[in-house]
Amino acid sequence: MFNVCAACGSFNAEHDVRDGEPGWGTAVCPDCGAGERFRRLPLFVVTGPSGAGKTTTCRLLTRTLPECVVLESDILWGAIDMSGHDGLGRYWNAWLRLVVNIHQAGRSVVLCGTVVPSLMESRPSRRFFSATHYAALTCDDAELERRLRGRPEWRGCDDAFIAEHLSFNRWFRSNPYPDQPPIELIDTTHATVEESAEAVRRWVRSRL
Repeated sequence: MFNVCAACGSFNAEHDVRDGEPGWGTAVCPDCGAGERFRRLPLFVVTGPSGAGKTTTCRLLTRTLPECVVLESDILWGAIDMSGHDGLGRYWNAWLRLVVNIHQAGRSVVLCGTVVPSLMESRPSRRFFSATHYAALTCDDAELERRLRGRPEWRGCDDAFIAEHLSFNRWFRSNPYPDQPPIELIDTTHATVEESAEAVRRWVRSRL
C-alpha cells in the first residue's frame, strides 16, 4: 500500500501524511489528493555493535513478545541493491516501507539490526510511524572483543572488524546523541540471553 493510489492509480511513494485519531493517519496522494486511512503505530529498533547479543535476543523475542512482530534486519542483506549513492539509506527505507505495511495488521514491529537513529529518522518512510523508539545492546569492551574473537573464522571477525565494532560500542556508551532521538542502553556484559530479552520486553511494553 501507499505506492499505488486506490483513487487514481498513480504510482508514487511520496505521499503526504496527516494525523488522525490516536493510532491512525491518512496518506494523501500527491497526484490527485485522495486520502487513504492507515494504522500509524510505533516502531521499535534494537541496535548496537556486532557481538552485543542482538541476534540471539531477537530469536528469543520472536517467541516471547507475541504482541509485536520481531524481525532481524539482516534477512534482507544482499537482497536489496545497495550500490551507488545512499545505498545503505535505501536499504533502511526499504525496511521501513515493509514495516509500515506489516503494521496494518495491527501489531508494532521490533526491528533488530546495526543502525544509528539518524539514518532511520532521515528516511522518507519515517513519517508513516507514530514514533520510533531506540534501544542499544552494549557491553564492556573487553567482553565484546572476547565474544567477537570467539566466533568461527567464516564470520570474518578480523582485527579491523573488531576495532570498528569496539568503536561503535564506545559511541553508544558515551555519545550524548545531541541530534538524535534518545537511546535506551541495555548492558549485556553479564546478562544471559533470557535476561537481555526480558530487558527489551520491558522496554517495548512500557512504550506500546
